[in-house]
Amino acid sequence: MTRTRLTDLAGTAVRIALAAVWLVSGGVKVADQIGSAVAVDAYQVLPAAAVPLVASVLPLLELALGALLLVGAGTRLAAVVSALLLVGFVAGLLQAWARGLSIDCGCFGGGGPVPPGEERYPLVLLRDLGFLALALWLSVRPRTLLAVDRIGDAPAEHDDVRHQPAEGTR
Repeated sequence: MTRTRLTDLAGTAVRIALAAVWLVSGGVKVADQIGSAVAVDAYQVLPAAAVPLVASVLPLLELALGALLLVGAGTRLAAVVSALLLVGFVAGLLQAWARGLSIDCGCFGGGGPVPPGEERYPLVLLRDLGFLALALWLSVRPRTLLAVDRIGDAPAEHDDVRHQPAEGTR
């Protein structure tokens, strides 16, 4: 197997993993709009009037990113938007931690205020930085297998095919 083929395969795994993150995260939030609003409000960065809008739009954005990544359509754009969203999430977590807020991030549902000492900022930040690494990979190298983006690409050369001169050219 060629290095390009292995990299395409790794990229496909990255794309599917990030798609799963967004689909699960967005799906759980869509199913619990009130819980999503509580989680968004817990960060204490938005005016009260903006909380319901963000709590409604954010899960839809996550689902859209997940769907695009799942089928491999607009992979680079979806990855860049994913990276920007994850940077925002990391910034939100860092500001909450720095301000001494005791919250559950609400990344995969639930969320909101928790008793002091029950927040898990270091673990959640590491996880989100891992997701950010996936998004950055796809931003730099969006080429993956089984992707709508690949429709129309020339067929890849097989590793075991030896190029033989055409008949009569030997």
